[in-house]
Amino acid sequence: MNRDVLIGLDAGTSMLKAVAFTREGTQIAVAARPNRYRSGAGGVAEQDMAWTWEEVVETLRDLLSGAPEIRERIRALAVTGQGDGTWLVDADGAPVGPAWLWLDSRAADETRAVCDGAHYGALYETTGTGAAPCQQSSQLAWMARHTPDVLARAATAFHCKDWIYLQLTGQRATDPSEAVFTFGDFRTRGYSPVPLEQFGLEAHARLLPAIVDGTRESHPLGAKAAAAIGLPEGLPVVLGYLDVLCTALGGGLYDPEGRAGLSVIGSTGVHLRYTRGADAVRLGAERTGYTLCFPVPDAYVQMHSNLSATLNLDWLLDLMREILSAAGIEKSRADLLPRIDALALAAEPGRALYHPYISTAGERGPFLAPEARASFTGLDSNAGLADLVRAVLEGLAFAARDCYAAMGEIPAEVRLAGGAARSAALRSILAGVLDRPVRGTGREEAGAAGAAMIAAVQQRLYPDMAACAADWVTPYLGAAEPPDATLAAVYERLFPVYVETRAALAPVWASLATVGRGADR
Repeated sequence: MNRDVLIGLDAGTSMLKAVAFTREGTQIAVAARPNRYRSGAGGVAEQDMAWTWEEVVETLRDLLSGAPEIRERIRALAVTGQGDGTWLVDADGAPVGPAWLWLDSRAADETRAVCDGAHYGALYETTGTGAAPCQQSSQLAWMARHTPDVLARAATAFHCKDWIYLQLTGQRATDPSEAVFTFGDFRTRGYSPVPLEQFGLEAHARLLPAIVDGTRESHPLGAKAAAAIGLPEGLPVVLGYLDVLCTALGGGLYDPEGRAGLSVIGSTGVHLRYTRGADAVRLGAERTGYTLCFPVPDAYVQMHSNLSATLNLDWLLDLMREILSAAGIEKSRADLLPRIDALALAAEPGRALYHPYISTAGERGPFLAPEARASFTGLDSNAGLADLVRAVLEGLAFAARDCYAAMGEIPAEVRLAGGAARSAALRSILAGVLDRPVRGTGREEAGAAGAAMIAAVQQRLYPDMAACAADWVTPYLGAAEPPDATLAAVYERLFPVYVETRAALAPVWASLATVGRGADR
């Protein structure tokens, strides 16, 4: 039988998905399970590593149960997953405690110490990436300071997908994107001593795994994993790049002419632009954001990420539910979500400003402020629910423009992925705020598709990524939606006020954080 199926496994923060595609990129089967992690006091966000692997096995088994013919047709399995965080294993490959997620903010002080240090510029110039509490470097520095016994037991520091790859293949490896922006030099696409020195981790260099480029290398599926899942032993397994890059690849960012940007409006808001060559990378004055090696030779993606995107909508929906519940009316988020577009479209633009920093971890793009918090500005007694809803959507769009502005000119066209991209109101507002056409994608599982595309190139099903994208991406792009000129003019006047207001609020956030810490004692 022809081995013409590729499986993309995407272990995200919210969901774990396994998706099967034909070699031409047609999705033929999908299985998904909700992810689970624990949040706690002091910024804790942890995930059980053994449970994660068990869920990977069950998700893949679900996929095969629904489409058993895949067993005979599968050519390769590719893995991607949530970025940042710290997943430690010992010499035997067993977890050393729970994994730290990117949502964990315990390492804020360690991050601040590095950012305030005299040599932070050298770190930023080397990695092209601003330090943040979500990153493995900051988290390992916290562990070295507070729990050195944990690091003493650890043999390797992984990210989520790397842990899954170890379980599948027995190989200790990470991909070029996560390795380089955390502990490397983006110009060489390899490790550098500079990040280890900056974070005081020279003694822990042994924790860094080998860098494996999934576009060129694969490892065979091990016997134990094969038996547990029901796939053939020796099946090529490909380590994809981190999930945001796989989503960017599957969602349409790869444009050889460099004209496109991509915004992923999910739990976080991720805004990316594609560049060719290290010399084309623009490093921002605020020394924030990410520079990511792309799975194309000599190509990079610059990224700024808002910690909260649809999390702001979740908060708003829950507030609406709470008010209704007080009146004896029970509704779910799903019940109320269709009303968001109608309310937003019924309101006038710019009735209030909303800064969407609703996460308890603050903000990281395009500025780093763990103490940042959401706020409405400019409300008066005439403001109604529709005005608040529209202000939240406008806040997401202004945050996107804030990020693109830090990376240079706004791309000529912005493509959209993530659940919120299905909102007609948000697409219209985003086009107006950016004053650029926006284009959605019909590719529902872009992250899994991007991982599978890396496997397709590794398996030589295509000569290069451009040929693969022509089949896997281009046919799924929607029609361009141009900005409304009147709306764009309103937002052009409002955006400088948005930036001015968030700058003015920064000392207030710091004061509130100080008061809060005092109240906790």
